Amino acid sequence: MGLIEKKVRFSPIGYTRYLRGLKKPHSMFREGKILESLASKSWEIAPGNTTVSPKAYFLNGQLERITGTAYTDDPYTAMHGGFTVEHAPTRAYRLKDAWMMNGFIYKGLHNFRLHPSFQLSKKMNYFPPAIIEAEINDAAIYSTSEGNQYFGLWLTDDCANYALAATEGVPVTSNIIPYSHMLEYESFLEMNPIRTNAAYLKNAIFFDDNWGNNQNKHTRFAANRNKLLSLFPAASHPAASHPGVFILRRNSGISRVMLNEIEIAEQLQEKYGFKIVDVTKNSVSEILSACSGAKILIGIEGSHLFHGLMTLESGASVLVLQPPNRFSAVIKNTTDMENINYSFVVGSQKEENFYIDLEEVERTLSLLRF
Repeated sequence: MGLIEKKVRFSPIGYTRYLRGLKKPHSMFREGKILESLASKSWEIAPGNTTVSPKAYFLNGQLERITGTAYTDDPYTAMHGGFTVEHAPTRAYRLKDAWMMNGFIYKGLHNFRLHPSFQLSKKMNYFPPAIIEAEINDAAIYSTSEGNQYFGLWLTDDCANYALAATEGVPVTSNIIPYSHMLEYESFLEMNPIRTNAAYLKNAIFFDDNWGNNQNKHTRFAANRNKLLSLFPAASHPAASHPGVFILRRNSGISRVMLNEIEIAEQLQEKYGFKIVDVTKNSVSEILSACSGAKILIGIEGSHLFHGLMTLESGASVLVLQPPNRFSAVIKNTTDMENINYSFVVGSQKEENFYIDLEEVERTLSLLRF
C-alpha cells in the first residue's frame, strides 16, 4: 500500500480527450453512475438518510429584492424550508489502471476533471504530458473539482473526504495548490496527503455521495471542528464566548463588493462587541482564534465564511449578507447539517456593487434573539 516508487513511465493517455472529440470531462466525485460502470469493485461506506430543511430567519420583503441567483434554483423554497431532503449514501469505487495528469484523472476513454480550467496549464490542455513520475498503489482520491474551485467546498467536502481516504487507502491529491490558507488547515487537521500531478494509479479509490450531507458526513465534519477547537478552545469555555465575528471578504474570490462592508463591521464591533477578521490579511490561526466562541458569524455570502463555520457549534447562528444579483443558499446546506441557525439580509444594488442597511442587520439579529 502507498507510494510504490518514483518511476518514470510514458503514456499518451492524456490525448484520449481528442479521441472523444474534446467532450466536456466528468466532474470528479459527483459521478457515481459512471464510476460504477468503470469500477472493479464498489461498496457503501455509509447509508443515506432524510432530514427536514428548517426555515431561515429573515425580514419581510427580503426575498423580493433578489434579481439573480448562484447555485440556488428556488430561493423562496430554500429559505422557507419545511421540505424533506434525501441525503444519498456515501459510496466508494475502486478503479484499476488510472492516471493522474495535469489536474485530470484518466481511465480508458473517460476523463475526470479535478481542477477548474483556469488553474491548469493551457499549453498542457493542447499538449498533455506523457511522462509519469510515480506509481501509486491503493491511492484514495479525496479532492474534488468543486473543492478545488471553491475554498468553502474544499473545507466542507474535501477535508471531510480526507477521513474516508485515510481509512480506505492512501490519501492522494494533485500538487496544484490554489488557496493561501490550505496548508495551514492541512496542518491543523492532520492531513498529510501524497501530492503529485503525474502518476500512474495501479488501484485508485474514489468516493461519491451526490452532494448529500448524510449523518456520516456530519460526523466527519464534526471531527474536524473538534480538532480545530482543541487548538483554539474558546468555545469550550462558556466564559470565553463572545457576541460574534464579522469576516471581511473585501474583493477576494468572485467579485461581490459590498460598498459599506467595513462600516457595518465597525458598527457591529462598536455597538455589540463583534470581532473583525480579514481573510485577505489574517492567517488561519488569527481567523480561527477570533471565530472560536462566537455566537453569531456575519459576512458577505462566500467561501470565506466557512472559516467561521468550521468552529461554530450547534445552536450558533450565521447572518449572511447577500448581493441581490447573486443570492446563494449553498451555506445553508452546511448550517442545516450542523444545526446552526441561518439568517440573511439582501442588499440593495448600486451599479456593479451593493450595500446593506445596518438597521435591517440589527432587526435580523433580533430575530435570532441576539
